[in-house]
Amino acid sequence: MVTIVNYGLGNLFSVAKAFEMIGADVTVSSNPKDIESADHIVMPGVGAFGNGMMFLKEKGLDTVLTEQVIEKKKPFLGICLGLQLLAEIGEEHGAHEGLGWIEGKVRTIDTKGEDLKIPHVGWNNLVVTQDNPLLTDINSNADFYFVHSYQLECTNPNDRIATTTYGETITAAIWHENIFATQFHPEKSQDAGLKLLENFLSYTH
Repeated sequence: MVTIVNYGLGNLFSVAKAFEMIGADVTVSSNPKDIESADHIVMPGVGAFGNGMMFLKEKGLDTVLTEQVIEKKKPFLGICLGLQLLAEIGEEHGAHEGLGWIEGKVRTIDTKGEDLKIPHVGWNNLVVTQDNPLLTDINSNADFYFVHSYQLECTNPNDRIATTTYGETITAAIWHENIFATQFHPEKSQDAGLKLLENFLSYTH
């Protein structure tokens, strides 16, 4: 069973529909018991870092997620804000403490003086930086759909498995033990996104 974590931010039902399209048994829930009974845990999200952490803590979800993902090693997929909240610190509207599962900070995208609009919205291709289970059998020219103004700067480059370019090199996907996350939206990324979700479902730590 896949539990999609409902903490009050994000396009939960489009993510749920994408998993249902590939045959997954899906629950969308903010109930800690549904996270405890899940085989795979997914945390989408759209919005501000500080609000995301506040909502997770208010619902007691930070504790149960850390127990299930860090201690019990359940496969986890973060999407968009769900990737950013894994960092130690988020710098959106001041410094906010994240879950701290991935060493690094979330900061504004640096367009390097190029005439590029923020947020970064639209299709962009990935550069896969290391072999990984999440992007297996996905065409190297595949495009994925992004919507974000901030990016995760990983302290350990080995946590980063794919990048894209928007002025600067941007962390597009990460993998650390049983933890996967994407800055892009697989549920909006057509066939390549569905293949990524299939790869995640087939992963066991």
